[in-house]
Amino acid sequence: MSLLSRREFSGLCVAFGSFTAATALDAASSTATTAERTVKFRDGTVVSALGQGSAGLGKGKRPQAEEQEALRTGLSLGMTVIDTAEIYRSEEFIGRAIAGQRDRVFLVSKVWQNHVAGNGVAQACEASLKRLGTDHLDLYLLHWPNGVTNISAVVTAFEKLRSAGKIRAWGVSNFKASDMENLFRVPQGDRCATNQLPYSIGDRDIERDLLPWCERHSMPVMAYSPLGGPGAKLLRDPTLVRIGAAHGCSAAAVALAWTIRNGNVIAIPESGSVVHVKENAVALSLTLTPQDIQTLEAAHPLPRR
Repeated sequence: MSLLSRREFSGLCVAFGSFTAATALDAASSTATTAERTVKFRDGTVVSALGQGSAGLGKGKRPQAEEQEALRTGLSLGMTVIDTAEIYRSEEFIGRAIAGQRDRVFLVSKVWQNHVAGNGVAQACEASLKRLGTDHLDLYLLHWPNGVTNISAVVTAFEKLRSAGKIRAWGVSNFKASDMENLFRVPQGDRCATNQLPYSIGDRDIERDLLPWCERHSMPVMAYSPLGGPGAKLLRDPTLVRIGAAHGCSAAAVALAWTIRNGNVIAIPESGSVVHVKENAVALSLTLTPQDIQTLEAAHPLPRR
């Protein structure tokens, strides 16, 4: 089978005798006003298992009005977790996109690891809040552990922000299992809400130790690059395309449905296209069969070390 783009997969759906992608997208538009799959944090907060990333948005790849409409479309389809970071330079863009809808959004941002010394965490948070046009973040993450020599001080800074109502919860990003162990050894380190990591059917490395570690501690994982990272290479994967055709949906929906299948992962694909966001949102109601999952994991096995 030749590799197909998103736009080409709908023709394949017809060949398989399934309902068309357009039908699936219309159904998503008309019925998926709330997320059907959710994830619960340890503090009881429940969020959609499918959110939206923003690292490349607001950079001129598309007209900003088009990208903002894509984000708002995602919100209307239940993709209410929106992820950003000070280093992305997309916070002001996000703020404009969600203006008037802040109460519908579970808003996530991150502090860059070089900005945590002294009063840096508090200063970075205030700057992010100003750019986002809000008085609080639902979740604030340490972007990387690299170069952070005093994780206890970072936890203390996060806890001060939480007590002040500036953030509702805090977490980390790109932490290995050993980093998580070190975090949980410091006072209040076990208040960490999540670890944001790369995870997809094409990048399953965290299944070795980190994902089981988070599951043992009842900690959801946030999966970035769930469509394969730059270029979204998974969208052209023939196995994903074939399974999508059988379900009348896109390869993207299949990839995302696999990622959020177990109820402990929040996937945050990025898209500045309304059409692609609608394709992604189908994952919230797509149930892969055991055979689908077996086929996908056989085609993309956990690599040997």
